[in-house]
Amino acid sequence: MAWPLTILCLIVVSKAVECASSFNYTFPHDFMFGAATASYQVEGAWNVDGKGSHTWDDFTHMYPDRILDHSNGDDAAKSYYKYNEDIKAVKDMGMQFYRFSISWARIMPTGLPNYINQKGIDYYNNLINELLSNGLFPLVTMFHWDLPSELQRFGGWTSDAIVPYFEEYADCLFKNFGDRVKWWLTINEPYTLANGYEYAIMAPATNLSGIGVYMSSHNMIKAHGRAYRLYDKKYRSVQKGKVSLTIPIMWSEALNLNSSADRKAAELALQHTAGLYCHPIFSKEGDYPQVLKDNVGDKSLAQGFLKSRLPQFTPEEIEYIRGSADFLGLNEYSTFLVSAKEPSLELSFFNDFDAEISIPVQWIESNTSAWLTVAPKSIRRILDWFKKQYGPDWEILVTENGFADDGHLDDNTRITYLGTYLTEMLQAMYMDHSKVIGHTVWSLIDNFEWSSGYTSKFGLYHVDFNDPERKRTPKKSSFFMANITKTKQIPKKYGKIARRIDDVEATPRSRVKLLNFTDLGMGNRHANA
Repeated sequence: MAWPLTILCLIVVSKAVECASSFNYTFPHDFMFGAATASYQVEGAWNVDGKGSHTWDDFTHMYPDRILDHSNGDDAAKSYYKYNEDIKAVKDMGMQFYRFSISWARIMPTGLPNYINQKGIDYYNNLINELLSNGLFPLVTMFHWDLPSELQRFGGWTSDAIVPYFEEYADCLFKNFGDRVKWWLTINEPYTLANGYEYAIMAPATNLSGIGVYMSSHNMIKAHGRAYRLYDKKYRSVQKGKVSLTIPIMWSEALNLNSSADRKAAELALQHTAGLYCHPIFSKEGDYPQVLKDNVGDKSLAQGFLKSRLPQFTPEEIEYIRGSADFLGLNEYSTFLVSAKEPSLELSFFNDFDAEISIPVQWIESNTSAWLTVAPKSIRRILDWFKKQYGPDWEILVTENGFADDGHLDDNTRITYLGTYLTEMLQAMYMDHSKVIGHTVWSLIDNFEWSSGYTSKFGLYHVDFNDPERKRTPKKSSFFMANITKTKQIPKKYGKIARRIDDVEATPRSRVKLLNFTDLGMGNRHANA
């Protein structure tokens, strides 16, 4: 029996109303909120208490001209001495966790396991214990770009010799902190770090164009897999924690939605920047995406190489890497428009895309980071893309999401950014059934923002870098986040703002600004264009 058309229409409308009513801007009771920092960006104390040097120490000291304000992280926000204040800030906002990173060189001054620096162990023990005593849990990143200098001297992440050394470092951290740390991230943004091996704009500045990203990424993926399987074998049954890594995914959208060439270029850009890391770990089959292998292989042969510039995993490596995560750590900030361009044989990782990247000039931009736009629907699209690519069962923890400005206290654009992105994230949870379990604001406090130095501020708390004591002051956005964690709700007005921004995104793309790969987030997330 066929249903009458009017009844079918009533059913569709009823289901739509039911779906819309279920979305009430309210977070689940067990949803987790936190804020993040990284060791080099906040700790300071770069050469005290036995810490060894690392690649960002070396880079900023050797090439101060490559930092926008010629600064460095020698003192940074002095969190090595003021971590109690940072923890209080997290607690005052009603958050559940603090994401911080451990400096490999503070634990192992040369990066090698033959000497463990007890003062480094003591510092992180004190930090972890202080968090727990304040009712907060630590989300710990093992490696956030600051590679011990000794390891870089034999090739750093371009050498597969680093893989067992990272495993031994991970073993040290599990052994010393794993009784209290239940959430681990092995490597932060391997894609962004890999660009330090492609270009000379960030540490370690090796400038291996067309090769550096692939070589270093390959070894970081293997190192992550080894650390994960070590936890499985030696620690999981007793410590009962979770292990993953953070992958930055910037949404790539076709400049001309009616152009099949632009749509293809946008998808290829996603596979190069996200699939390169997601597919070996989160797909059912493992290994790199076939489209990526085909594209880089064909380009390499045309350029005169005897084999692909993209290294191959062995069958054993594919197997131990596949499924080596308990959740996805997602870093998400912005959206780029992608348009196809004429192919060329220029040797460059970004040339493998055969694409140009741009943003509409009418999008709201950061005044300190030209790549950073307020384009909130990107987070929902990314979550949906990941679910369709790798299945609906993966839990997702947003490990970074935030906005840069010049550091003023009335940071209304940051509030708009967070409010609209959180709204779109909730829609992904309620309407698309994405399993998002938590959200982390980047960053807790203003800090050293890599190539931007101290000119670009992401903090919920202002830091006075002219004050020897590095005074912290809460910004307006910190009170905004405190209200969200208290009420578990987002003010509904941000849904209207997000929809209005969506309308802007849907307008004709006649006015766009081209971005240079080496100046924006795809080359260096925090760089100024």
